[in-house]
Amino acid sequence: MPRAEVTAFVALGANLGEPAQALRDALASLGTTPGVRVVKASRLYRTAPLDSSGPDYINAVAEIATALCAPALLDAMQAIEQGAGRERPYRHAPRTLDLDLLLYGAGRIASPRLTVPHPRMWERAFVLVPLAEIAPALVSAVQRQAVADQVVVTADP
Repeated sequence: MPRAEVTAFVALGANLGEPAQALRDALASLGTTPGVRVVKASRLYRTAPLDSSGPDYINAVAEIATALCAPALLDAMQAIEQGAGRERPYRHAPRTLDLDLLLYGAGRIASPRLTVPHPRMWERAFVLVPLAEIAPALVSAVQRQAVADQVVVTADP
């Protein structure tokens, strides 16, 4: 019997190479992953590195519908990162592509490999602003206010 689809949200970010194109390519790759359907994606946003270094980041959030279990979805996301040349030389290193599973339905996961909801999403304007764009009911005014000092600007033309 096929697995029921779950609504999940994925954060996308990059600051090396051609970050905007990397995010567009990652969205396309997500959409062609078996068991994954991209429902909608936010605009692209530009932010200064937070807990990182290098050039500004381009960020977005996508809502997906998936029949994959969360660990299988994480595997697929990491394969897309690897295809984009992602290296992990140290924590918070600049990157060609970063995909983070923010939410997986109403699920709560706490394993050595995966934590959902993403443990730092509520501290990051570069996640909350695009998430609020596509799923406003998920981000409260109080949560947005808590990150208001972090500058996020639209990067789309």
